[in-house]
Amino acid sequence: MPAKEALLYDQLANKLVRCNVCPRRCVIKPDQRGFCRTRENKDGKLYTLIYGEVTAMAVDPIEKKPLFNFWPGSLIFSISTVGCSFTCPWCQNWNISQASPGEVVTEQVPPEKIIELTKRYNCHSIAYTYNEPIIWLEYVLDTGKLAKKEGFLNVLVSNGFITLEALDVIAPVVDAANIDIKGFTEEFYRKYCGATLKGVMEATEAMVKKGIHVELTNLIVPGINDSPEETKQISQWVKNKLGPDVPLHFSQFYPMYKMSYMQPTPISTLVRAREIAQNEGLNYVYIGNVPGEKGENTYCPKCKTLLIERYGFEVSKWNLTDKMQCPKCGTPIAIKGQREFRETWYPFAV
Repeated sequence: MPAKEALLYDQLANKLVRCNVCPRRCVIKPDQRGFCRTRENKDGKLYTLIYGEVTAMAVDPIEKKPLFNFWPGSLIFSISTVGCSFTCPWCQNWNISQASPGEVVTEQVPPEKIIELTKRYNCHSIAYTYNEPIIWLEYVLDTGKLAKKEGFLNVLVSNGFITLEALDVIAPVVDAANIDIKGFTEEFYRKYCGATLKGVMEATEAMVKKGIHVELTNLIVPGINDSPEETKQISQWVKNKLGPDVPLHFSQFYPMYKMSYMQPTPISTLVRAREIAQNEGLNYVYIGNVPGEKGENTYCPKCKTLLIERYGFEVSKWNLTDKMQCPKCGTPIAIKGQREFRETWYPFAV
């Protein structure tokens, strides 16, 4: 598809432009691109180079995003493009996130085709995922609008580095988001992500205020962001600024990309992180990337009854009332939507 004029930019003197999609707010010279490599200044106008350029399409369980408290058991149609606003050296999708348009194979897919495929594969929602979706703003917005008209839900799997004005534009079509909280210091974000923690926190807090269902993922990298104090700080922020019902997933790191020489996160570190977060008052704390660990399950915050048992991305036991209450003590459980029953899921790309 031809380049499409971008949303959210300012025209400056000497044909410079300022992109306002992420808090970096790149000022871009003519014939140059911004930090994400996907938005280019052409003669004083900003264009997106990735509108309709799709690198992957797949049918996933909603739990893979990971969203554990949002329409459990449903299928989600996942799509991605190329580029990212971060530089994480452990990225598992680095081959697309750290590439520029033209460096990897893409397929031109109009928004209408995404809706058609979502219907064909009996998915309940669409995930903009695998690379950072906010840099795909124009396409996500157009696809999201069509999805809403057809009764589908829209999910962002994002690093959360979004300006408040970009969030205002996209929020009306977004039903849920999983935000990666990479670490919890500005130094960490500058060193490993080329970004700021403040920008992520402000956007995440704004999402919750707008009524978007938010879940958080903290990938714990050994020796880098695994201190108990940092885990405590993240947990306190979630409780005080987002609310104790916002789910927090502590995910196991696996050696990848520029950190392939490292060891996976010890399970004991993840268990400790979960205990810290629970002690700080969070009601739904999960452990990810460790199939069979009890931290995958949902428990009643009040009486600790096992409510949802999971193995990997599968719901293996369901123990909630029709009103999403604990059957033992009657506590309302913060699940959005209803459980959907699917046949055993297996990975497949479209």
